[in-house]
Amino acid sequence: MSLTFPFSAIVGQDDMKLAIMLTAIDPSIGGVLVFGDRGTGKSTAVRALAALLPKMRAVVGCQYGCDPENAKCPDCLANAATGNKAGTSPPKSHLVMVPVVDLPLGATEDRVVGALDLERALSQGVKAFEPGLLARANRGYLYIDEVNLLEDHLVDLLIDVAASGENVVEREGLSVRHPARFVLIGSGNPEEGELRPQLLDRFGLSVEVKTPDTLAQRVEVVKRRDAFEQGPQAFTDAWKKEDDRVRRSIVAARKRLPDVVIPDQAREFAAQLCMSLGTDGLRGDLTLVRAARAEAALQGASKVEQKHLIRVAPSALRHRLRRNPLDDSGSSTRVERALAELTAPKPESLNT
Repeated sequence: MSLTFPFSAIVGQDDMKLAIMLTAIDPSIGGVLVFGDRGTGKSTAVRALAALLPKMRAVVGCQYGCDPENAKCPDCLANAATGNKAGTSPPKSHLVMVPVVDLPLGATEDRVVGALDLERALSQGVKAFEPGLLARANRGYLYIDEVNLLEDHLVDLLIDVAASGENVVEREGLSVRHPARFVLIGSGNPEEGELRPQLLDRFGLSVEVKTPDTLAQRVEVVKRRDAFEQGPQAFTDAWKKEDDRVRRSIVAARKRLPDVVIPDQAREFAAQLCMSLGTDGLRGDLTLVRAARAEAALQGASKVEQKHLIRVAPSALRHRLRRNPLDDSGSSTRVERALAELTAPKPESLNT
């Protein structure tokens, strides 16, 4: 098994690393869209995520990786019915790595959603379902590099599944429904094309990454990458302590998350910011509050404060802004400007 570049060894790109960590703490935030220059560590960060996350408990033999406390896939339900008749104990479970599944741009629809198992059909005459990439990604991450180049019919599929958390396959005499809840992570270069608005809206957070602009950072990136390629095991071992610290902080934040209080003032600040930016719908408000709650949990805070909202606002809102023909400022600049206006001290009224 090849080693993955350690998550904590990635130089800079703090916004990208934070966004990925927040979705690990609270998957309901939604996916992460990482747009930026080539060779800036986008795919490296995603692949490092698999090795970083704590293992999850799954039903033994379940092809969808179901949680034993909430096993509702067709296989688990059938096994549970058989087990109840036999009077057996609950399903056996084991610890497995959180799946991080790649969806190639050239993938066929059958490979993505699943199809008839031809081998069993021909050899046994049985109509059986062969799960696709969506099944493998259940309870994990589905990663699409160059997501803005994804074919339209696959985009439509992802929009439906991301909204429902369930994959429905009706073809070749098969009728299958199975859980497909995953965090969608996409990366790409904006120079190669834009993302369809319907899919763009499904990403909870959006991050812009740039080539390091300081000499020290560029040198450190090359130094660490070269050290990893020359001795992957030694380099991974050297960063293990730091990766373990990040893992513990994620686990602690997950436990703390349900107890983090969201005051009305925080919700009002989020709503005011979204109104001032003119974001469509309420998805921006919800994502902003959820991301701020995860950030508060990560920082060990008991309640969401304005500083938490400010920290995650650009990532939660920059991709939800309407284009303004009279304002050629970038989306990040517009969010920062709106934050500055909301947080500016109010002038005292003049005595008359």
